[in-house]
Amino acid sequence: MLAVASSSLRAGRRAAVVVGGQRQLAVHAVRKSGTRSIQQSVAQTDRDTITRLLYSLGSKREVERHLRIFSSASHPSQPAKFAVIKVGGAVLDQIDELALSLSFLYRVGLYPVVLHGGGPQLNELIERAGVVPDYIDGIRVTDTKTLQIARRIFLEENLRLVGALEKLGTRARPITSGVFTADYLDKDKYGLVGKITKVDRRPVEASIRAGALPILTSLAESPDGQILNVNADIAAGEVAKEFEPMKIVFLNEKGGLFHGVTGEKISVINLDEEYDTLMKEPWVKFGTKLKLREFKELLDYLPRTSSVAVISASSLQKELFTDSGAGTLIRRGYKLFKYDSIESLGADRFRQVIHDRDPEVISGDQSVTEVLNSIQKTPFTIYGDEPLDVIAVVSHPEGEMPVMSKLLSSRSGILNSVVDNVFNAIKKDHRKLFWTAQVDDENRSWHFERADGSFTRAGKSLFWYGIQDVKEVEKVVRDFESKGRIERSYLPVGPGTPPHKAGAAIAPAGTRAFSTWMRGRNTSESTRGYATSVADAPTPVSTDTKRLGLIGARGFTGQALTNILSGHPYLNLTHVSSRQLAGYPLTGYRSPVTYSNLSPEDVERMEKDGEVDAWVMALPNGACKPFVDAVDRGSKGRSSEASVIVDLSADHRFEQEWVYGLPELYGRSVIRASKRISNPGCYSTSAQMLIAPLLKYVKPGAWPTVFGLSGYSGAGTVSGNDPDGRPISISKVTPESLGRGVRPYSLTDHIHEREAAFHLSTKLSDPSLSKMKLAFVPAVAPWFSGIISTLSMPLSEQLTAQDIVSLYQQKYQGEKLVKIKKEVPALADIEGKHSWIVGGVQVHSEGDRVVVVGGLDNLLKGAATQCLQNVNLALGYDEFAGIPDSL
Repeated sequence: MLAVASSSLRAGRRAAVVVGGQRQLAVHAVRKSGTRSIQQSVAQTDRDTITRLLYSLGSKREVERHLRIFSSASHPSQPAKFAVIKVGGAVLDQIDELALSLSFLYRVGLYPVVLHGGGPQLNELIERAGVVPDYIDGIRVTDTKTLQIARRIFLEENLRLVGALEKLGTRARPITSGVFTADYLDKDKYGLVGKITKVDRRPVEASIRAGALPILTSLAESPDGQILNVNADIAAGEVAKEFEPMKIVFLNEKGGLFHGVTGEKISVINLDEEYDTLMKEPWVKFGTKLKLREFKELLDYLPRTSSVAVISASSLQKELFTDSGAGTLIRRGYKLFKYDSIESLGADRFRQVIHDRDPEVISGDQSVTEVLNSIQKTPFTIYGDEPLDVIAVVSHPEGEMPVMSKLLSSRSGILNSVVDNVFNAIKKDHRKLFWTAQVDDENRSWHFERADGSFTRAGKSLFWYGIQDVKEVEKVVRDFESKGRIERSYLPVGPGTPPHKAGAAIAPAGTRAFSTWMRGRNTSESTRGYATSVADAPTPVSTDTKRLGLIGARGFTGQALTNILSGHPYLNLTHVSSRQLAGYPLTGYRSPVTYSNLSPEDVERMEKDGEVDAWVMALPNGACKPFVDAVDRGSKGRSSEASVIVDLSADHRFEQEWVYGLPELYGRSVIRASKRISNPGCYSTSAQMLIAPLLKYVKPGAWPTVFGLSGYSGAGTVSGNDPDGRPISISKVTPESLGRGVRPYSLTDHIHEREAAFHLSTKLSDPSLSKMKLAFVPAVAPWFSGIISTLSMPLSEQLTAQDIVSLYQQKYQGEKLVKIKKEVPALADIEGKHSWIVGGVQVHSEGDRVVVVGGLDNLLKGAATQCLQNVNLALGYDEFAGIPDSL
């Protein structure tokens, strides 16, 4: 079985090389052919073709995984979360190479914030003018003449880079002022040199929202309008502190940091583990020491999900889209630990990790208790990092071969490659090791890279390192089976070493992984699909490529859905319709799409011709009927299967012919079998999720009350224009109009009140209760997105807070998009997240009333994310395909 899989893998890799070409050949060929061929290529290609070029850098899986993660980084309220790229002045001399690399990012829907220097160019002009550059403490002393030349250089270089990008069909916006406010660093000592005190994010975000790469210079202005020179590295750091991106990239001509003794490029620096030791090395001095100190100060300020990369312009794609990278990656990391007992780590903390991440627990095959009991059958060691971003368990009975039985990572552990650090710590303790992984694990290549051999049985692969003799492997496996240390027969041992590892040593410690072991599923067998009831039978998952049309894409929900769809592995957004934006390019999506203004007649024709597999109606209430009718008419003349429709409005939420798409409460199988799905309302989703676990304890005549606070994006949009004249969506309500307070509205009979009661009535188990009622009071708040819902519910019998928590745990066990916490959920737990969260359970002292707080992002789980769940189920995909792991 392994031989077949390996040959398929080799064939697939060859095919990618044929299409995309080896990077040096393919990209060089594109570069040689010049601007004209680039424009022709862009005009006739889509994102798939561009990603094939990226496949030549690494495997298809790792490229698509990186694309998916980067694409999901931004949110309509924070569009600049992907990367800040600082371009050194020397790199500007390779402007064609730089423009090509940035255009690749633009073509796959990624919008970095680009800031450039101009030191070498400035020195050249200053010397021509007869001025000798003067430095104090490494800082350029800037007088009036020097500043005049600097302004000219920065403007010229900025426009030169913008022009190079525009020639490649990449929209770019020069931003040479208005971003940085600064005070004098020391006027008497350094002259007109500034220390940045404020970064105005608005020009940058406006550029990205308009679909253009923002190109910044490092000139600042004092409060009284004086232009000040600022070091470009420092300016890039201040931009990064303001936007907190996933990546901060420093482009230089060397392509990384190099070891002062061996001369080799340093692949990875883990600051928490290595900084103190590194700074004591005799070869770390002067500029290198200063750079490391600056990187540490920057990363200490940023979230741990951020990292710094030092790389050349020509290798930017390889650094961003492959596991191994190409330059030097600097990350914070955490110091690692290892414990020989669960109690030493903390039983509650360990149980929570098992509950949240273990695939056996998530699938329902084992309970947390069963997993813990299994671990404790033999002596073991738990490896991990302080915040438990990664946990590994190695079983090692005296005199027997060690087995890594668990390797569980959070998204942060993946982004920062803590997984590699933990695995390397295990390798230091164990010269030989065995472990298993599912054959459909999206990180299978990671396992192969770290194994000396492997083979597969019944959907699971066994990996090992430290053993080269097949007979010894057979002996070890036989011992495992006799003692019950592995769960299925792996004898006889098949071919072992993967082709690319034949005769090779274990992968270098510097190899970086961007992978997760939290969601592995065996698609060759049935999957549970996170079912909440027996009726949701396991269903095979499709991986066919399909097409989606979005009607009404101008609003915030349409924008959020576009961003998520950009990371979907199988679903292509092929048509977007907006009356105001017709003819403009769609922003925030991975490949070029132009807005159209589809009429019902257009939709009918497209449905009849089979151009679309699913339609999403993101229109105001009462507006989608003509389009639904058009799809119905077109489907009658269609030779293939009719399209799916998901309606985001309230038009069909009370109609029996439409399926109500709240998978966590009303089942998945009915959605999979449906072609017409109504997407629940945002407030209604949270209210139902809060009340559903407690329905058994509803007190007749004393109905629940839900108070909902929503960000102002939920109030809808009106049309406006950006500085370039492009139509944009503007919030109907602004924080200023709210006076920084909240505004209650629709105090009775809100449509979501009726919607929640209508559908919860179908779940009532008490025969004396034929109809559910609830009171709902909404209010709009001065933040962009996120709903905080507070439930106050009288109880039909006395319960404790722990009883209530247990009801939520039982109801939502295994639900990927549900998070249960002890504390009251805060806005930070909600905004930009794809899940629904509940917590803060309190019961009145008399035990007859409970208060619970729930929350979701009204644009995501309250709209776009839930829509994608429904689209995925109806099209036969994995329910969570395309939904980022950052939940």
